[in-house]
Amino acid sequence: MNLFNLRRTTQSLDDLALDTFQPSSNHHHSSEYLMPGIARPKQIFVRGQGSWLWDSDDRAYLDFTQGGGANSLGHSPSVLVQAIAQQAQSLINPGFSLHNRGMLNLAGRLCTATGSDQAYLLNSGSEACEAAIKLACKWGRRYRGGASRIIIASKGCHGRGSGTTSDLHHVPFNDLAALHAAVDARTVAIMLEPIQNEAGVIPATEHYFKGVERLCRELGILLILDEVQTGIGRCGTLLAEQSYGVRADVIVLGKGLGGGVPLAALLARGKACCFEMGEPSGTHHGNALMSAAGLAVLDSVQDKGFLEHVRDAGQHLREGLGRLSHRYGHGELRGQGLLWGLTLSDDSAIAVVNAALYEGLLLSAPQPDCLRFTPALTVSDANIDEMLLRLTRAFSRVRTAQLQCRKGIAV
Repeated sequence: MNLFNLRRTTQSLDDLALDTFQPSSNHHHSSEYLMPGIARPKQIFVRGQGSWLWDSDDRAYLDFTQGGGANSLGHSPSVLVQAIAQQAQSLINPGFSLHNRGMLNLAGRLCTATGSDQAYLLNSGSEACEAAIKLACKWGRRYRGGASRIIIASKGCHGRGSGTTSDLHHVPFNDLAALHAAVDARTVAIMLEPIQNEAGVIPATEHYFKGVERLCRELGILLILDEVQTGIGRCGTLLAEQSYGVRADVIVLGKGLGGGVPLAALLARGKACCFEMGEPSGTHHGNALMSAAGLAVLDSVQDKGFLEHVRDAGQHLREGLGRLSHRYGHGELRGQGLLWGLTLSDDSAIAVVNAALYEGLLLSAPQPDCLRFTPALTVSDANIDEMLLRLTRAFSRVRTAQLQCRKGIAV
């Protein structure tokens, strides 16, 4: 066998487009009936285990996206598979208007674990954010003379909750002066993500976060934390608020809570618990199947040593990415636990993502100059080391393509 024939040829930046990755056996599977959504690679994925996915050509991919962090325990973890299978045999969805054991148990466990007073289960982070906004407006009618203005601190558009009719006012993130200037008598709440995920994994500074909490307490308004991305262990603590030493009135959970199945939660504390009978509603909210999944995830995350592993693995990932960033002349590394963003020296993030796919590595790019890493919370050091090796090859591939483009322009 001629081993040189197994080497992959150098590609141009154009060749690193998603549509060049065409598996040989997927021609009979067509996406023509899918409504247009996001751009997806051509591979069709058929199975997963832990940090790995396999496509229909049986090629393995190391997954450091995990559904945007939704697969908190990785792909098809046995504890989640068993919980779902067992629950499905007895009861899936008795209906929103009826209690089920899983709903009651999960609500109780979430409140006990987070020091909350009430919990409401939903299907998605977007739904939970909209429910939080409705809850804040209800609180404003009851305690603040009908105030309904909610200030959202964000870098760019927040994205969730924008479908409501509430008065949402955006201010720059990590800017206390802008926040103070925006608050008025109509303001009922301040809402923010502890780490701005889609903006490029930008954490709140401790000074800013504590300043926001202090402002809310001084003015008697609600602090709402969108922990859809950062909650359920992603930052090395059960909630990101714990790592900052602050306490919100309302918390939104999603993504990792279901371990890959659609599940979210709205948590409220103290006087923020003001929904009345019949105000929240939904066909599938808190059904028995999804609640069983949430309980399995919560059991795992609260298991002894789990969060310590997240912190240790996060440090290993941070150190490895720091070395690569230095070697290739890239920029800032931002994040916490197992949520990291790496700023690149140029707008080549999509090219790197495509080159990484070519190397059997799944990454995401929330911004043109930023790579995001959201591996399973169970990721091993060996998985991280393998990811770094494949990312090194992807960086080299993009760098080579860039040099070839420059030479072509020069000629």
